[in-house]
Amino acid sequence: MGRYILRRLALILPTLLGIMVINFIIVQFAPGGPVEQVMAQASGLSMSSTASVSSAGSMGPNSTNAYTGSSGMDPALVERLEKQFGFDKPAHERFFLMFWNYVQLDFGESYFQNRPVLELVLERMPVSISLGLWSLLLIYSICIPLGITKAVRDGTRFDVWSSAVIISAYAIPGFLIAVLLIVIFAGGSYLDWFPLRGLVSDNVETMTFAQRVADYFWHLVLPLTALTLGGFATLTMLTKNSFLEELGKQFVLTARAKGLSERRVLYGHVFRNAMLIVMAGIPGAFVGILFTGALLIEVIFSLDGMGLLGYEAVIKRDYPILFGTLFCFTLISLVMHLVGDLMYVVVDPRIDFEERGG
Repeated sequence: MGRYILRRLALILPTLLGIMVINFIIVQFAPGGPVEQVMAQASGLSMSSTASVSSAGSMGPNSTNAYTGSSGMDPALVERLEKQFGFDKPAHERFFLMFWNYVQLDFGESYFQNRPVLELVLERMPVSISLGLWSLLLIYSICIPLGITKAVRDGTRFDVWSSAVIISAYAIPGFLIAVLLIVIFAGGSYLDWFPLRGLVSDNVETMTFAQRVADYFWHLVLPLTALTLGGFATLTMLTKNSFLEELGKQFVLTARAKGLSERRVLYGHVFRNAMLIVMAGIPGAFVGILFTGALLIEVIFSLDGMGLLGYEAVIKRDYPILFGTLFCFTLISLVMHLVGDLMYVVVDPRIDFEERGG
């Protein structure tokens, strides 16, 4: 197992490199970079007009010169801006310098916030991780018992109507659920029970510890509800099908023939085998929540997490933050997938990835 872990760890760096290269190339052709942002603000032009004349983005001097020619900007000013943002160097040189700095956890400084990117990431990451962990805890604590109950009562009325409910919830996008919750419960049109934005109240500094905890969870109600409702269906049906498959095997029939209670059969013999794929999927589920659902939820509820930070960086073309958050998300994803493989071994020690050629 040790050799397998070392091989996986050795693959992280080239995988990171490949993902960063692909995204760096894509950004080369994205119109409206930071140089154009500053020039548009200086000349009073909108970014739409900037994009129309800058087909190659801010990553090369030709696109910038084309823009300045139509706007009458001083070429010396453009040259100073390019040097300020680091665009006076060739693209390949900028990329390798950036990646070498990232390996040393030096993400540079934000173009527009004048703060180190690492400081911003460390400041925002706890919000995203807390959202992911709390929603993951809710999803697993509800879906596993529900899936087991559906497997035991397969084909009953409970199984049918519960399936209809969770599939209907799964069909509604999380961001739409978030909007509906705001409209109904956050003072949109009906009730004003929960706060509209943020994770803490403005007067949190004057609260006691117990009041701060209550205030934190009060702010979490709507975002967590929007995050978790759409995650019920997959895990519940996976749990149900895993238990149904194990319940039909010969060892279960043998255990029942020996006179063991149904509860002893279910939790003493079936549970470990049935939960293998469910428990091993925890790291992957966390990554999925962190990368997809949490981003839109953070934007809708104005939560200062990694998703909102990355979204703002894309809008402003703040490349240090954009690539810094991408690097962190990718690294977390790769590590969590390795943890997912290790979870298989924890749940069932009989699994050996080295013997399987992993």
